[in-house]
Amino acid sequence: MSESEPASEIEAPADILAGHPASAYFWGHVAGSGEIKGESVEVVTNDEESARVLSVIAGGDLEHDTATREYAHDTSVIRTEDEYTLTIEAGEDGLFGRSATSGLPVDGRGNYRFAAFSNYDRELLRGILEGCGTVCFKSKSGTVGISFVHDDRALLELVRDLIDDCPVEAPYGDLGETSSGGYWFGVDDDAAPDFGTWLYETGEETGLFAPSRRRKLEKSLEQAEAYD
Repeated sequence: MSESEPASEIEAPADILAGHPASAYFWGHVAGSGEIKGESVEVVTNDEESARVLSVIAGGDLEHDTATREYAHDTSVIRTEDEYTLTIEAGEDGLFGRSATSGLPVDGRGNYRFAAFSNYDRELLRGILEGCGTVCFKSKSGTVGISFVHDDRALLELVRDLIDDCPVEAPYGDLGETSSGGYWFGVDDDAAPDFGTWLYETGEETGLFAPSRRRKLEKSLEQAEAYD
């Protein structure tokens, strides 16, 4: 699927809780930038196409707004960006057919049950990265930076386990605290190009990716190559 093709071409899973590339991508987003609020799930992204993809996968209503927030690594930096919020309400049979949200793979309290998606770690990691990760070009060193930032330390520890299991060797740094009170860690600069390339190399085939995030990665890789 190319970026010009509609999100309706996405293959949606028959069961959003079962193992499937699209369900893994969706729950990665929920873990990274989502929240379970009573009998609803809310997911936030700044990429319109990715928001549409998530809506095709799981249903729900999309709203567009702009948001101003502090940069996680440096609260003195303020950013204003588009924000797309997907809200999925419970139906007659509960949320995704569950009468209790405790049966979901993400419950908002650091309990992540992703075993059903063990064959789709790449899509799961891609969703998490797009939900709470950063990709950038480091002009001082001429390298690509990939990091994960979240308030929940348990999620980042799980991400580190997922990276350990991926087929690309991607060492990373220790967990650190952000100035906003959360946590973060970064993939080593030397490993970031191979890790980022592996993470997105199936995106075109499945359509499960945020075009703006992939463009940012590609541009950063080009800048790093030109720097060398």
